[in-house]
Amino acid sequence: MLIVGLTGSIGMGKSTATRLLRSMGVPVYDADAAVHAVQAPGGEALAPIEAAFPGAVKNGVLDRAALGAKVFGDPVALRRLESIVHPLVGRRQRAFLKKWASRRAPIVVLDIPLLFEGSGHRRVDATMVVSSPYFLQRQRVLARPGMTPEKFQDIHRRQVHDSIKRRHADFVLPSNAGIGPTRAALSKALKELRKRKGKFWPGRPLYERRTAEIARSRRGRPL
Repeated sequence: MLIVGLTGSIGMGKSTATRLLRSMGVPVYDADAAVHAVQAPGGEALAPIEAAFPGAVKNGVLDRAALGAKVFGDPVALRRLESIVHPLVGRRQRAFLKKWASRRAPIVVLDIPLLFEGSGHRRVDATMVVSSPYFLQRQRVLARPGMTPEKFQDIHRRQVHDSIKRRHADFVLPSNAGIGPTRAALSKALKELRKRKGKFWPGRPLYERRTAEIARSRRGRPL
């Protein structure tokens, strides 16, 4: 089974790419959805988040605004939050891989926004990056409810620059000229990927050893 990492900075159009992949019959693991699941009412992350950030959980529900206020602009607090959430999300990711390996899926895609920032690219067989010009990225993000230029710049600074992601990616998917070019780029990438063999699954010990190595390393180090 070939494991492909899909990423793209905020506002680059990654959600469109994942919808297209699913329409093409490719299983996609959504890391953002997994984060929301572990932080939802009854989720595994709520108790440790409340312990680390008192007042962030109210009546069993995560107060995202309160949590955001505690971690926004504070790298130490953000790393503390990541140390809670990331292992839980990783557990769900491994369950996804086991499920589709048992179904003999030839290719699966891991949709991970911080694929390069967290060194996740080291445990996938290939990488795809969704990319568009900065002016369009900024326009898309600022159109989101509650987004401000300051929040966008803070997020943008913490992400590996798009030019670096493109340089390290196996495939670059354009998202600035409508859905057609994105679909065409995906089709071309999948055609090439189907010729390859995966080395991380079912080679479970190798995958888990690499995962453990990454967990011990410092997140967000330069590429």
